[in-house]
Amino acid sequence: MSSFEDRKKSFENKFARDEEVRFKIFARRNKLLGEWAATKLNIEDKQKYIEDVIKSDFVEAGDDDVFRKVKADFDNKNISNDQEIRNKMDELLEVVKKDFL
Repeated sequence: MSSFEDRKKSFENKFARDEEVRFKIFARRNKLLGEWAATKLNIEDKQKYIEDVIKSDFVEAGDDDVFRKVKADFDNKNISNDQEIRNKMDELLEVVKKDFL
C-alpha cells in the first residue's frame, strides 16, 4: 500500500473514531439532561423519560430536537424557561466532555 493510501486510511479511521466519541458525548449529555428534567418534572418513570429524551435527538441533526422535547414537557407543567434549559444543556455537555476527552 502506498503512503498516500496509508494516510488516507488513517484519516478515515480517525474520523470514524471522532464521530463515535461525539455520538457518545451527546448521548451521555442527553441522558443527564433527561435525569435533570425528569426530576424537575417530578416524573415517576424516570428511566422511560430519559430514554425518550435520548431518542428525541434522532429526529434531526443538532440540539434543537432535544431542546424542543424538554421545553414542551416543561411548558406543559409551567416550569422553567428556555434559557434555563439551554444553560443546563451547555453545562452538562461540558461535564461530559471532560469525562471523554
